[in-house]
Amino acid sequence: MGLVARIRKEWFIIGIILVIISAKVEPRVGLKGGALRPEVTISYVAVSLIFFNSGLSLKTEELTSALLHVRLHVFVQSFTLIFFPFAVWLLLQLLQLTSINQWLLRGLQTVGCMPPPVSSAVILTKAVGGNEAAAIFNSAFGSFLLGSSSSVPFSSIFSQLFMTVVAPLIFGQACRRWIREWLDRKKPPFGSISSVVLLLIIYSTFCETFASSNASIDQLSLLLVCFIILFVQLSFLLLTFVVSSRRVSGFTPADTVAIMFCATHKSLTLGIPMLKIVFAGDEHLSLMSVPLLVYHPAQILLGSVLVPTIRGWMQNRQKVYKAHTHTHTHTHVSASVDCSLTVPRSSQAMKLPGLQPI
Repeated sequence: MGLVARIRKEWFIIGIILVIISAKVEPRVGLKGGALRPEVTISYVAVSLIFFNSGLSLKTEELTSALLHVRLHVFVQSFTLIFFPFAVWLLLQLLQLTSINQWLLRGLQTVGCMPPPVSSAVILTKAVGGNEAAAIFNSAFGSFLLGSSSSVPFSSIFSQLFMTVVAPLIFGQACRRWIREWLDRKKPPFGSISSVVLLLIIYSTFCETFASSNASIDQLSLLLVCFIILFVQLSFLLLTFVVSSRRVSGFTPADTVAIMFCATHKSLTLGIPMLKIVFAGDEHLSLMSVPLLVYHPAQILLGSVLVPTIRGWMQNRQKVYKAHTHTHTHTHVSASVDCSLTVPRSSQAMKLPGLQPI
């Protein structure tokens, strides 16, 4: 494979490296109030584009089917809002015996209580080719469910979710009705568009991360927390994969992809405001915010790196699933045909005049 072909194939990974380097060199561009204006371009324009893109690419039947996939929704929300916080709490009971900064550990506990994000989980699910409609529902529902029960103003959460998720999705579906034939004929690169938007989000996130570095933090504690976060993400990705990919679970390979990203990702957009409200005036707020500021870019980076691997697994699994289904259906039909063509010998004899059954 030539160099140009390799670059075309791995353009997304190369893009991730370039945007992280750019964020490190000049983080002020992607900060709030900077040239990029992420408070508008990322929080509203980019996220709205993601869900408008999803509205255009998804069939209405797929959205309806995802809405009725109750077992998947229960699994994701239970894992995110019950199992995840409890597992992190158990882990922290051990980590409190160490010399790691206690305020960083407290911040890690708050990360476990955060809802899923409304953007990264959907983009990564789409990039792999998973159940995008289910990812949209669970990302939005999780943010709405936890946000409405927290100290964050309900009207603020509802209006932001409506403007950036619901309205663009409905508008995309409406546009799809008018240009469906053109979409089927041209097949626009919806996945590539979402990946470009994700690169923009990664850039903005790392600009915040590099600009928020606090020199007063114990460097060893910070390094250990980074390793703990990576360990938690990998462990939970593996756990959700193992549980949801078993045949007895009843989930398809596409469902598994959505579950992996929706159940393990945490929202920075909703998380930071929640921290600022719950711990308003606390002198250790900046320290407690660090784990979430690390977790968010780490989940995007790790998920992006795993996209080719998970996509390859899903495609192979779907081939096996289709082949198994086809074989089972063919065998069932053949057996039915054979049974319908088989007539008891006694019946044949009785229908022939002048002959008696043997």
